[in-house]
Amino acid sequence: MKNIVAAVLLAASLGLAGCGDDNAPSGRGTASDESAATAGPQQVGEGGAASTPNVSDPSVSDSSVSDPNVSGIDASAISVEVVAERFVKLALGLGLHDKAYVDAYHGPQNWRDDVEAAAPDLEALRTEALTLIEGARLLDAGDPSPRVAMLEKNLVAALTRIDMARGDVFDFDEETRRLYDAVAPQYDVADFDAALAQLEALLPGEGPLHERADAFRSSLAIPTAKLDAVFSAAIEECRRRTLARYDLPDTERFTTGFVTDKPWGGYNWYQGDFESLIEVNTDLPVIIDRAVDLGCHEGYPGHHTWNVFLEHDLLKDKGWIEYSVYPLFSPQSLIAEGSANYGIELAFPGDEKMIFERDVLFPIAGLDPEDAKRLAAVNSAGKTLTHARNHVARAYLNGDIDRETAITMIQRYGATSRERAQKSVSFIETYRGYVINYNLGRDLVEAYIDARVAAGDDPWAAFKTILTTPTSASDLIAGVKAAGAQESRP
Repeated sequence: MKNIVAAVLLAASLGLAGCGDDNAPSGRGTASDESAATAGPQQVGEGGAASTPNVSDPSVSDSSVSDPNVSGIDASAISVEVVAERFVKLALGLGLHDKAYVDAYHGPQNWRDDVEAAAPDLEALRTEALTLIEGARLLDAGDPSPRVAMLEKNLVAALTRIDMARGDVFDFDEETRRLYDAVAPQYDVADFDAALAQLEALLPGEGPLHERADAFRSSLAIPTAKLDAVFSAAIEECRRRTLARYDLPDTERFTTGFVTDKPWGGYNWYQGDFESLIEVNTDLPVIIDRAVDLGCHEGYPGHHTWNVFLEHDLLKDKGWIEYSVYPLFSPQSLIAEGSANYGIELAFPGDEKMIFERDVLFPIAGLDPEDAKRLAAVNSAGKTLTHARNHVARAYLNGDIDRETAITMIQRYGATSRERAQKSVSFIETYRGYVINYNLGRDLVEAYIDARVAAGDDPWAAFKTILTTPTSASDLIAGVKAAGAQESRP
């Protein structure tokens, strides 16, 4: 795992892991195969080749500004408030074509009504996106700020999704750079093989490793009748630990529901006014360790906490209207998913998750607590393997391997059943580059927190900085470098 994190930071130092200054730079679900996912309409068929991006687009490399009056912006009167409001309406318009793009909206209802009545087509939306990118760059040139930089990154991502809705297909790395401000490193399969060797030692026996691993995890499924009790206990503990460190509004709340026939394992539907609906998909057996994982990821200190902070600190306190909408396919999602995944170990450091599961959740579920330690060891050994999904997704979506090969690779390097591998590949086909946000996002958040802790900061304080400021992948990388420079000073 450390090799992968080092590769990410090295790539960043070479300008490969983010959009960079010229291009200035949720997702809310967790997939049932232990990856995280949310729906998206853009798909690539088997072996679909990626097209070369149009390098004349300002989202690629052109930082010059042309006439900002294309869609009514007056350069002499431009303001961040104008760009922010028009970005929200652009996002609502794109959501009419890209049904998963707007993950949450709690802004003025008349804005949504007006956009739906106008029903802008993709060409009009593209013109507006280009205009707003130019406007954001004018603002950034005159008075740079993290807020404006994040607006520009979100606008570049919106332009990319508009182009994808128009039929454009991008190379995997180019797509993730434009949408999420990040590019996954090139992986050494030897790292995955080393992780498999660790699993072999933990799960000895006859038959293929993926069958043994799947059988072991399946033996720890929560009985259906115990799901509500187990998840209630897990989420309440995640909440207790988070509230011990953060002051959340007294009115923050959530409800939990169990659903079927969904492409994800868990999802946070943020309702606004500090309320979330957390849903858990029960299509496949839910393994006991998923209770804390989903409780932290979807709830505390993950998506629910992040959304509450955004609404309270940025939308209501600062009046930053762009935070009334959450664009799923944007740099915000790497922060959303990465922080939610890292939040599990922040809330339950060291062996605390295993101990809580062993002493509380296993008995509630009627499972043998003696298996808790082994399950934790299996999960730890398999952490590096989560990056195999990025490796397979890149090769498959770029047309380097076919669907059957992708399934076989996921089955091997995910140490999972063919059924789960098929679902994972279907997830890649639908959600494409979003896959990087969970593992790469977690690693970047971890690197940032570790750097801040090494510089003397409290980890929860550093984590809150990520949740309450306009932050993307390139900002995390810059933060790691800055913390390193600070630490090296005499």
